[in-house]
Amino acid sequence: MKKVYFLLAVTLLFLASFAFGCSNAQVNREVLFQTSTLGALLEGVYDGNMTFKELKTHGDLGIGTFNSLDGEMVEVAGEFYQIKADGIAYPVDDSMKTPFAAVTFFEADESVVVGNVSDYSQLEQYLDSLLPTENIFYAIKIEGVSDYIKARSVPRQVEPYPPLAEVVKEQSIFEFHDVAGTIVGFRCPPYVGGTNVAGYHLHFITADRKAGGHLLGCQMQNVKVEIDYTPEFYMALPSDNEFYNADLAGGNQTGVEKVEKE
Repeated sequence: MKKVYFLLAVTLLFLASFAFGCSNAQVNREVLFQTSTLGALLEGVYDGNMTFKELKTHGDLGIGTFNSLDGEMVEVAGEFYQIKADGIAYPVDDSMKTPFAAVTFFEADESVVVGNVSDYSQLEQYLDSLLPTENIFYAIKIEGVSDYIKARSVPRQVEPYPPLAEVVKEQSIFEFHDVAGTIVGFRCPPYVGGTNVAGYHLHFITADRKAGGHLLGCQMQNVKVEIDYTPEFYMALPSDNEFYNADLAGGNQTGVEKVEKE
């Protein structure tokens, strides 16, 4: 009888270990997960079918937008915020949907304190100096008090949707001085083309989670910079007529920079 009990215990232990291993294998935390493409957004594909409830299962830090291009999305510590054209950050309901977003499970591989940054360009140069290669993806998180932040958001669109280059002409600009907050986003490698922004794409939210936007400019000192090396990339494409019929052959990086940079 003792042998039977021993065999049963070993079997249960093996099954538990197998189940635990399978569970861990299902969650790869070193992946940048993206829904749709930035090229589609450029062409006016502003409605997606992925809910924020589902998006949350793929990461706890990220950026993106909302159906009808209704503002800028920021995810920090697993919480989504919608920064509308009024500059106010609103909580996001699980049932809301996104036409474009990128998220990952953030686990810093490098952490430093930046002494002084005079503008956005210098911030990019400093971040580049910390990276071992430009050929993988990186998640970025910057926390602290900034001397100056310039951000934007865009108004909700109605069909027929105009291209993104037309929408940003109506963008709202927000300026913050001596503001505590968090900058999050990604640096994508040069070869991504129209898939995402080649380079840095960053959003900002205040420490009280009440305001923010797409980052356009900054001045900061003594802020904490954390970088998560993200060597894997997964993209989920929409399965609807709007995406299927969009002309995405261009992959125009110049067009991307026009709508993403100041």
